[in-house]
Amino acid sequence: MNRLEREAATRRIMERTPPPVPPDLYGEVLRRGGRMLRHRRRARRLLWLLLCAAAVAFTVWAATAHPWVEPPSTTTPPIVGW
Repeated sequence: MNRLEREAATRRIMERTPPPVPPDLYGEVLRRGGRMLRHRRRARRLLWLLLCAAAVAFTVWAATAHPWVEPPSTTTPPIVGW
């Protein structure tokens, strides 16, 4: 199929009348779209809640464990009385 044939086929397809749409399709689309939006909103809220819970858990752990402090040496005893 050369370029002119493709263009002619495309024009024939575009000139056709679109198929009839069922009358109850609009209501069905609104129902499904609303449900999909509610599910997305619920999932987004759940993910934000999990992120906040993880941030709080990390903060509590860091405040109690002090991971930035170097642990005491266990190979030599501490020198006292100098």
